[in-house]
Amino acid sequence: MVDTFLLAKSFVTLLVITDPVGTVPIFLAITAEWGTRDRNRAAWQAVVVAALVIATFALFGQQILIYLGISVPSLQIAGGLLLLVIALDLLRGETESMSGVTRSNVAFVPLGTPLLAGPGAIAAIMVFMRQAEHGDQRLGVALGLLGVLAVLYLSLRFAGLLQRLLRQAGIDLITRISGLLLAAIAVQLVVDAVRELARADL
Repeated sequence: MVDTFLLAKSFVTLLVITDPVGTVPIFLAITAEWGTRDRNRAAWQAVVVAALVIATFALFGQQILIYLGISVPSLQIAGGLLLLVIALDLLRGETESMSGVTRSNVAFVPLGTPLLAGPGAIAAIMVFMRQAEHGDQRLGVALGLLGVLAVLYLSLRFAGLLQRLLRQAGIDLITRISGLLLAAIAVQLVVDAVRELARADL
């Protein structure tokens, strides 16, 4: 059986963090002069790179923290604060200007990372894997991640169509709604981590 609660929670959180719709304008700007074939190749390559980066931290992130002497609540607070910064950028409609990108590395930087697999997604997946104590819970997190990766690929694959359907006003609206949801998630991450640190001190 699959833990549907963790599946839904990880899916929604990672979806808001990665912001597939908000990624569309950046992807279109980077690949503006590309042909359809090159653009489609960049889409699936970027998603594969993001999947590898996130999966690596999902599997080995705990060991990395132990080696560095960092507690999970500390990472959770840092991740929450980072997500809050990202949320504020989304609410203000600010996107990074990306120039000087070549076809040879666009799938790796900036699309694969940090645009899709950024620090926020990495911190979130590590928190979810820590919460997943049983096999069904880990399966739920994995399926949630796969669902987000599928949405990311489809949004990049059909970026041109999505832009024509939603137009810039629609994309801006969804980006700001995502920012509001992400801000709430970020605050909850910090609150949960503070509570855990307080219990540990008692």
